[in-house]
Amino acid sequence: MSAMLQNTTAVAAAVATTADTDLLAQVAIAVREAGSALLARFGDVVHYRTREELMHALAANDDTALDVLRPRLTQLRPEAGWVEDELDGGALPPGEWWVVDPAEGNVNHLHALPDWAVTATLVRENRPVLTVVHLPLTGETYTALAGAGAHLDGRPLHVSPTADLGLGIVATSQARPDENEEVVRRVGSSITAMLFDALVVRTAVPATLHLVNVAAGRIDAFWQFAGARADLLPGALLVTEAGGRISDAQGRPWTPLSESFLAAAPGVHAQAVTTLSR
Repeated sequence: MSAMLQNTTAVAAAVATTADTDLLAQVAIAVREAGSALLARFGDVVHYRTREELMHALAANDDTALDVLRPRLTQLRPEAGWVEDELDGGALPPGEWWVVDPAEGNVNHLHALPDWAVTATLVRENRPVLTVVHLPLTGETYTALAGAGAHLDGRPLHVSPTADLGLGIVATSQARPDENEEVVRRVGSSITAMLFDALVVRTAVPATLHLVNVAAGRIDAFWQFAGARADLLPGALLVTEAGGRISDAQGRPWTPLSESFLAAAPGVHAQAVTTLSR
C-alpha cells in the first residue's frame, strides 16, 4: 500500500534534506513551548465525578497545548493538513499532515502522574518524516528524522543489544478507553504469554513513552493491539531510526491500518513475535 509506512526499510531509506533538518529544529522549539504551557497546569490531582467532567478536563489540557502548537506548526508548513483527533487511525490523504498529540498521557497529567508528553510528527505521503517527543517534567526531547537517526537532546539513540527475550524488559499499554472485548482479552492473553517468556513485563499508558524507551535501549520490546496514529507514529520513527524493528504482532509489515503493533530490538524481535503468536 503506497500511502502507508510500509516497513522499517522504507522509512530508513528516506533522505533527510537540509530543509527537513531545519524544520525539525523549529518543531522542537514549538513542542517544548507547548510542554511548558502544560507543565504550568501540572501539580494537583484534577478530580472529576462524571465522564462529562473527565472529557472537559482532558479537552482543557489539549487546548492549552494546541493553542501553542497549531499556529506555530501551521506557520512552518502552511500547506500541511492537520489531524484533529489523536485517537484517529488509518491512512491519511496524499500530501503532508501534522499528526499531533498535544497531551500524550493526558489522564496521567490529570492524576499528577509523571508519564505524559507532547508529540508532533510530520507525515509526508503517509510516511513519518520527522517527529518530536518532549517530556516537560524531565526536560528531555526525543527527535527523529527519517534517514538521519534518532536522538535524545542531540545524543544518538540506539536500541538494546539484548538477544534473549528471557533477559529482556518488555512493555505494553491499552490502546484506548472503551476498547472492544476481543481486543481486551487479546491484551490480557498476550501479557500472560510475555510473563512466561520475558524477564519483566511493564503495563502502563501512554504508548509513546514505552517506545522512546525502546529507542533508547532501556527496554527491549513494546507491543500493542489496535491503536491510533498519534500513539504509534512518533515511536515507530524513533525506534526505526535507532536501529529497531517495527512490524505487527505476527511479524508482518506494519501500517496504521494494522490490528497490532510490535517494536523491538532486532535480537528479540523474532522471539517476541513467537510469544505474541501463541
